[in-house]
Amino acid sequence: MIFNWQYKEEEPIQVKTFLKQQGVSKGLLAQVKFQGGKIEVNNEETKSIFKLSFNDVVQITVPDDEGTASIDCSDLPIKIVFEDEHFLIVDKPAGVASIPSNVHLKDTMANRVKGYFKRKEYSNKVIHIVTRLDRDTSGLMFFAKHRYAHALIDQELRNKQVIKKYTAIVSGHLKKQHGHIDAPIARTDDSIITRRVHESGKSALTEYWVKEEFEEHSLVDIQLHTGRTHQIRVHFSSIGFPLIGDSLYGGKENDCLQRQALHCREVSFYHPFLKERIILIADYPKDFQIWRSQQIHSLTS
Repeated sequence: MIFNWQYKEEEPIQVKTFLKQQGVSKGLLAQVKFQGGKIEVNNEETKSIFKLSFNDVVQITVPDDEGTASIDCSDLPIKIVFEDEHFLIVDKPAGVASIPSNVHLKDTMANRVKGYFKRKEYSNKVIHIVTRLDRDTSGLMFFAKHRYAHALIDQELRNKQVIKKYTAIVSGHLKKQHGHIDAPIARTDDSIITRRVHESGKSALTEYWVKEEFEEHSLVDIQLHTGRTHQIRVHFSSIGFPLIGDSLYGGKENDCLQRQALHCREVSFYHPFLKERIILIADYPKDFQIWRSQQIHSLTS
């Protein structure tokens, strides 16, 4: 892929310094220099130490990523919510892991996206995962389609410019229609999987809005202000309102929802190439829709 910029400052500066300001990492610059790419200034190939002058045009050619054989391709479909040459956002179904592991080796979203890239014959085949979801959480999952896009969106993540909003179904009725859960989260002593609220943990902040209340449950919209493992599940369980279906954190089983009732419904980010903010929304999954219809029917019957 080819990217270019125009230098608009009076003070001379080395190309590598200017590229760092544009979000080009040392690793990406090394790939350009040593793996078949090139750096050009005003259409002439040059080195990264070349000093730029006012109005110089810098262009880099980034070689294609061939990918790794360690991730198998899956022919199972993906539900695409947004795609361009830089990013891919998909609606992940519940029950599918985000990345391969010893337990879930082949049918993960990474496998499915790699299979999609292969079918589309994309030149870049590396799977750049921006955001992950627990296996039984449904909703929007974010991929970058090349290394430079991944570096730019990763910087947005660190600056909290990528906003993720969730919808959950919790047990009971919360005391406030809008509130915050501000409590540190740590590992539990006897498990590498589960987490708990504990003073030894890392800071964690969850904001919520009650959207609908039913006889024994509430539909809640949630925004994460930190990104701790199992944060939503742990926080709501800690205040006595566990997600239904979340047996790991005290949620009761439900006939409609055979998993924790959590859905990543909205993702918004500043698109660094289009120079505009993108807001994406995923509809409620089928099990949420069935559950909600049953609750409404119960209230009106």
